[in-house]
Amino acid sequence: MRDQLAAALGSPVVAMARLGGGDVAESYRVDLEDGRRVFAKTHRDPPAHFFSTEAAGLRWLREPGVLPVPDVLAVSDGDDGAAFLALEWIDEGGRAEDEAAFGRSLARLHRFGLPTFGRTDRRTTGSRALPNDPCDTWVEFFRERRLVPLRRLAGDSGVLPDRTLEKLDAVIERLDEVGGPPEPPARLHGDLWAGNRIVDRAGRSWLIDPAAHGGHREFDLGMMRLFGGYGVDAFAAYDDEFPLADGWEQRIPLHQLAPLTVHAVKFGGGYAGATERALDAVLTS
Repeated sequence: MRDQLAAALGSPVVAMARLGGGDVAESYRVDLEDGRRVFAKTHRDPPAHFFSTEAAGLRWLREPGVLPVPDVLAVSDGDDGAAFLALEWIDEGGRAEDEAAFGRSLARLHRFGLPTFGRTDRRTTGSRALPNDPCDTWVEFFRERRLVPLRRLAGDSGVLPDRTLEKLDAVIERLDEVGGPPEPPARLHGDLWAGNRIVDRAGRSWLIDPAAHGGHREFDLGMMRLFGGYGVDAFAAYDDEFPLADGWEQRIPLHQLAPLTVHAVKFGGGYAGATERALDAVLTS
């Protein structure tokens, strides 16, 4: 990767240091002879279009200019050598100085939208390669591109008991009823847990590692609530900037179903129970 990075970035690499974190890719701090420092990651056996899909998502999030997103400097899917993604370096280490500002900016990102639910390039996202073929409505997208494939994965792997699968089937059948009023496609990060927001030394929040697609904006908010790490001011400011439909907080468990089921398939343990509790909340709402 070293020589490919040098060629792609137009400067020899003088130092590379392995960074921690990440469960699928290897990450590095890279210093170049011209004085630049960049972030780079690689994958020993990447799925098709692995890094170019992430690069496209970063560019989509960066395009509206409402939230800091690292600039994509170079990308390769490994067709002729190593697969890698090189990004603008962010000096981490601060505390988020304004959760309300983050909430307002996220609302503006969502409002900017995308042309369709899903992705126009039809590329999959996430560790379980969930489909993103375009759909005209959110109900169709969430049912056919998220819940139905995840129901199949959970059933095949045996991680969810039959009673939980039956509840998931019931939610799939009732999605028109429980999904709230129709919404246009929002420009989603798609995996907005706290670990995918980094804060620089000036206190600014940056978005990284997206599973970007056009979806329901409540999905990003559901991910923000799933593992914590975001202040209440972010949600209040979001609602003030781009008012949410009545009952949005009661629909959070619905939007958490996809990530919870993915975690149950990947890790088992308590995620199976968490998935069932979310299903119960949806079915009794």
